[in-house]
Amino acid sequence: MKIRVVGAGVAGMTCAYEFARRGASVELVERASGPGLGCSFYAGGMIAPWCEAESAEPLVVEWGREALDYWTKTVPVAESRGSLVVAPPRDRPDLIRFSRRTSEFEMIDAARLAELEPDLGGRFEVALFFAKEVHLDPRRAIAALAERLRQFANVTLRFDTAAENVNEPVDWTIDCRGFAARDLLDDLRGVKGEMLVVATRDIALTRPVRLVHPRQPLYVVPRGDGRFMIGATMIENEEKSRLTVRSVLELLSAAYVLHPAFGEAEIIETGSYVRPAFPDNLPKLRRRERTLYVNGLYRHGFLLAPALARRAVDVVLEEANFPEVMDADPRERRRA
Repeated sequence: MKIRVVGAGVAGMTCAYEFARRGASVELVERASGPGLGCSFYAGGMIAPWCEAESAEPLVVEWGREALDYWTKTVPVAESRGSLVVAPPRDRPDLIRFSRRTSEFEMIDAARLAELEPDLGGRFEVALFFAKEVHLDPRRAIAALAERLRQFANVTLRFDTAAENVNEPVDWTIDCRGFAARDLLDDLRGVKGEMLVVATRDIALTRPVRLVHPRQPLYVVPRGDGRFMIGATMIENEEKSRLTVRSVLELLSAAYVLHPAFGEAEIIETGSYVRPAFPDNLPKLRRRERTLYVNGLYRHGFLLAPALARRAVDVVLEEANFPEVMDADPRERRRA
C-alpha cells in the first residue's frame, strides 16, 4: 500500500514512522525546508500525562501514557527525571486544587524539593513530584524521527514541496498539516502559543517545573547547556508570528517568581505559532474518502502524536474505528 503523508510536524513524522514500520510505502511531503519547523519547533516537550489531568479530558491522560514508552523506548530521546509543580505560599490553595485533579504524584516538603532541585530549596514549602513523567527536546526528537525514516527503503522524504504539486496516485493521503488544513476542516481553530528561551549559568534545573499562578501558569523546561524554555501562553488568536509585549512580561514575571536569577538571564530566542484545535480541544481522525485527517492536537502535540499515529495506521490498514476521536464531519451533520 502506498501512503502519502502531508506535513512533517510531530503528527506527520510519527504517522510516517508508524506506517513505515507496518510495511507501507510512505512518501512524506512538506512545503518547508525540513521537518518540524511549524508548531513542533516551539513545543515545550513535556510528556506529562498526569499533570495534564488538571485541565484536560481523560482521553489526553489515557493516550498520553503511551507517549512515555514511545519517547523512552521506541524513539528514545526523552529524559526520565519526572516533573515538579510548585506555587508561592499565597497560591497554596491553587496547588491543593491542582493535586485534587491529578494523580501519580508525591507531595514533598522543602527538604525533599531541595534534594531534587537545589536551586529551588527554601523557595517553596511544598511541591508535587510526578516521578513517572519525562521530558524531551522537541527539535532533537523530530531530528531522531527523520533519521529513522531515512533508514527505511520504503520511505521517500520530500521537503520544499507543496502537496498540490505532487500528482502521483497513492492509496491513501494522511493530512497532518495542522492549522493549514483549515481550508478543508472548517471547525478547526487556532490557539496561539508564545515561548521564550533564556540562558543563564545561575540556575541548574534538571527537570520541568510548573508554577501554579492565578494569571499566567508557567512551565520551565531545561534544554541543557544553561538554556531554559519558558512557556507558554494560550491565546485565542490566529496570528502565528506576533509575540506581544504583555505576553513576554507575563512569562518573565512568572519565571522571576520561580527564581529571581531568571531576571538576569539572557533572552536568546522568542517564538510563537498557531496550534490547531477543534471546539472540544481533542484531536480528531477525520476520514473523507481516501484521505485521513490527523489534526487538532491543541497543546498536546508530542504527548498525543504517538497514540494518534498508531490509531491512524489501524484505521487505514485494518479499517478500525475509534469513535472517541472519529466523530462525524460537521459538514456531514449539516447535510443530514
